[in-house]
Amino acid sequence: MQKELFVHNPILKLSFDFSLLVIDYCENLHAVRKFIIANQLLKSATSIGANAMEAQSAESKDDFIHKMKVSAKEAEETQYWLMLCEYSPNYPECKTLIMKLEEIHKILGKILSTSKKK
Repeated sequence: MQKELFVHNPILKLSFDFSLLVIDYCENLHAVRKFIIANQLLKSATSIGANAMEAQSAESKDDFIHKMKVSAKEAEETQYWLMLCEYSPNYPECKTLIMKLEEIHKILGKILSTSKKK
């Protein structure tokens, strides 16, 4: 793994660390038989970082922006699943994940606004 890429790229580091936390959370959901939400959340949350990573090898500025927009859309979907967990009874607490996702959201927004200006 290219650890130095994560050190110098905040969105990659944050999204990777977030994915690891979501993996743990989804394992807890599986343990209490919340399979559908766990699977949806795991897919969307890990896709944030996967798309941001893919954007690092974009073929053009437009390609980079497109891939980061996909990452932002996956963050929106992840927010939806986390909100369901937050407000549904009998789901494990997920406030930390929601706060970390907000940080990722802000950085993605800044990346996109800056990229569109250049």
